[in-house]
Amino acid sequence: MQVLPIASGKGGVGKSLVATNLSIALAQAGKQVVLADLDLGASNIHLVLGLGSVREGIGTYLENPGKKIDDVVIDSGYENLRFIPGDAEIPGIANIKTSQKRKLLKDLGSLDADYLIMDLGAGTNNNILDFFLYSGQGIVVTAPTLTATLNAYLFLKNAIFRIMSNSFKRNSAAWDYLDKLRQDGQSLQKVYVPKLLERMSAEDPEGFEVFERKMSLFHPGLIMNMLDDPKEGVRAQKIRRSCKEYLGLDLEHLGIIYRDHLQDVALNSRLPIIAYKPQTVLSQAIYRIADKILQQEGENTGPLDYMTLDDSYLTAELEAEIDFDARVFEMEGMLNSGALSYGDLVETIKSQQYEISQLRKENALLKKKIVSLMQDRQDF
Repeated sequence: MQVLPIASGKGGVGKSLVATNLSIALAQAGKQVVLADLDLGASNIHLVLGLGSVREGIGTYLENPGKKIDDVVIDSGYENLRFIPGDAEIPGIANIKTSQKRKLLKDLGSLDADYLIMDLGAGTNNNILDFFLYSGQGIVVTAPTLTATLNAYLFLKNAIFRIMSNSFKRNSAAWDYLDKLRQDGQSLQKVYVPKLLERMSAEDPEGFEVFERKMSLFHPGLIMNMLDDPKEGVRAQKIRRSCKEYLGLDLEHLGIIYRDHLQDVALNSRLPIIAYKPQTVLSQAIYRIADKILQQEGENTGPLDYMTLDDSYLTAELEAEIDFDARVFEMEGMLNSGALSYGDLVETIKSQQYEISQLRKENALLKKKIVSLMQDRQDF
């Protein structure tokens, strides 16, 4: 079984929608898929699937020792796709104990399926990071905004620190130094990881070997969601450069997805977009990402070579151009057929202009904060 945890540094970037539609695409390809809603405390995939309220899920399973994981696996309504709800209504379910987390991961790993898709909550708490690191092939979903790309980078940075924490023995010199950094959050975010690793290697060579072995199995992928323009796709390259320079980590680009108002229509209809309108540009982008995942099936799960990774970014940029042309053609067709009036088009443009204006203000504020942080880092 191939495990694909799907995460994001911040909420609102379409992570759950990607997880749901990608699961359906893989199931339509004839694969046996289990989709688990691990956004504990805020689970909502049952609504995207059109299942309405669900009586039992992961919360029920965790709160009742007699329950088995198979007891909360239900039919999704889509062929080859089974679903595990999250149970958002159980108090405290977001803060599960370490023993519960280990039991859950063990039982999820025992499921009989070709693919296990795990939709994780947004953020970087230890539970989310541990779910993400359960597989070396996790996927980070982000959007082109400055906050989203920055949070995607910070999520991966925290994932690497989590790998470090699990590599060095407690109370060793290296572990004590990391613990001191953890207690001072500002120092942890300012630290230069390659320099830190040099110190860790000198302090604890044995633990550093464990860390390097774990890192060799960690090769996450990136999906850039909610594009409005092909130029926004290049921001994936910025995330990649930051990860390579500051974290010693390279990312594969799995693909781009454009923003589409039909997504909201599909949600209101309690249908995933891939089932509501499979021919839309957005749905076709999901199918394309699914194809890339299927093509890697059975291949060596080690890190991809640099040429392959470079190609993934060039391919994504080309896909962004092709999909943009397809969107324009689609819009022209809707105008000519009368399905979309010029008034609707004007309102759409006005709405996008307002969003752009708000994002510019947000970017200006963040740039000031970044300059201030860089100055603090130099002082540090």
